[in-house]
Amino acid sequence: MSEVKQATDEVLLSGADYLRNILRAPVYEVAQVTPLQNMSRLSARIANQIQLKREDRQPVHSFKLRGAYNMMSQLTEPQKAAGVIAASAGNHAQGLALSSQQLGVKATIVMPRTTPDIKVDAVRSFGGHVVLHGSNFDEAKGYAEQLADQHGYTFIPPFDHPSVIAGQGTIGIELVQQNGHLDCVFVPVGGGGLAAGVAVLLKQLLPEIKVVGVEAEDSACLKAALDAGQPVTLDQVGMFADGVAVKRIGSETFRLCQQYLDDVVTVSSDEICSAVKDIFEDTRAIAEPSGALSLAGLKKYVELHQLKDQQLAAILSGANLNFHGLRYVSERCELGEKREGLLAVTIPERPGAFLDFCHLIGGRAVTEFNYRYNDDSLANVFVGVRLMQGQEELDGIIQDLRKGGYPVVDLSDDEMAKVHVRYMIGGRPSKPLKERLYSFEFPEYPGALIRFLKTLGSHWNISLFNYRNHGADYGRVLCGFELEDKDLLSFTSHLRELGYHWQDETENPAYKFFLAQ
Repeated sequence: MSEVKQATDEVLLSGADYLRNILRAPVYEVAQVTPLQNMSRLSARIANQIQLKREDRQPVHSFKLRGAYNMMSQLTEPQKAAGVIAASAGNHAQGLALSSQQLGVKATIVMPRTTPDIKVDAVRSFGGHVVLHGSNFDEAKGYAEQLADQHGYTFIPPFDHPSVIAGQGTIGIELVQQNGHLDCVFVPVGGGGLAAGVAVLLKQLLPEIKVVGVEAEDSACLKAALDAGQPVTLDQVGMFADGVAVKRIGSETFRLCQQYLDDVVTVSSDEICSAVKDIFEDTRAIAEPSGALSLAGLKKYVELHQLKDQQLAAILSGANLNFHGLRYVSERCELGEKREGLLAVTIPERPGAFLDFCHLIGGRAVTEFNYRYNDDSLANVFVGVRLMQGQEELDGIIQDLRKGGYPVVDLSDDEMAKVHVRYMIGGRPSKPLKERLYSFEFPEYPGALIRFLKTLGSHWNISLFNYRNHGADYGRVLCGFELEDKDLLSFTSHLRELGYHWQDETENPAYKFFLAQ
């Protein structure tokens, strides 16, 4: 495998070295200077001037083009003649394919079989040769490295290389030119290439500008590395914001982020969905989840630190969204903005009980009401309530209900309730069961569900099953099994053999309210 040497194999580059390399990066041979757009609606709502760096306006709808082209432009003629290879689930692949087309270099991109067609087709449209292999990025990367060794390709990493970092850092130059009075810039973090490049550039030129990295809560590899003092590998990463679903921060990107970032904030999937909606309402652009990540972090940081009258910028890093994924975003954005609350409420089983309950809600809009007759005395209902004043209002509703004699549990942060239970109300078993409940995430590719059922369903009776396609490249399943205590050790062993992310949900309150016997 032909490689451009890593910074970790040489003398480490200084901030001044990176500044020089960023200023010399020839990215504008293929990339665009993207606008820094005002977000007037959001600015008025949170009392700060918010601007959005529109990297979705690049030819490949992502910033990744900058780093890929900068590294490829520095290859030797023999390396260009041999060709390049990369592993990517989307944005890096498209940046590499277009760079290869521009430079006349053969490019092979290994993509997981779970990659949405829109991203595979985009890579092919730029002339890239796509190889579909594996069910996740790590498997795709391993195969790409194997092919590189076999054919002498140069491996182009997605983030952890000085040339890639310098290419991404050109965004920092544009930010300074477009608004030299920024107080803080929020940058999404996956492998850390964008955050490292922007932070090292800004701190060389205008060190008074704060740079804050933003991570998804379920793939916060930078935060884990900062806590440990060195890069560590996460056991699992969530796939909703797939563009930042990285288990381990890069070595060089970590060094730079640790030195130059001022702070790091993590956000939930619901908060990301809310930011997608904010971007659409202000710009009519539709960001992919990882593209809206930094704006979600900006909003959370403003709330945590009570910022007022500041000039803040977030980077919209990409817009390669599978359209059907908007179904999930639209369902969850109100929860992320604390504009909807989900409650499990026990009401008496009698005529007029629902009307009395609505009176206690106080005229607020009920967004969802799920109920099925259970017995002659009490009923458990799943209720969604529209909120105007966030968590404080929801706390007041809960207090009023309890004063009115209605037992209530807040399910607004219960992932299983939001993904599965709200679609399954009334599914109690008609006979006694020794049941345990598990949630699973598995890749959306042909045969994944069959593998799941062959590994588990042929050994233990499945007593409950819920799956709903959210348009993502991974599936979420809720599954109940009839299990005796003596079977748990063997069952857990089969779960490990399966290799999918799983969680025991047997004690989940939503399950006990609506599905358990």
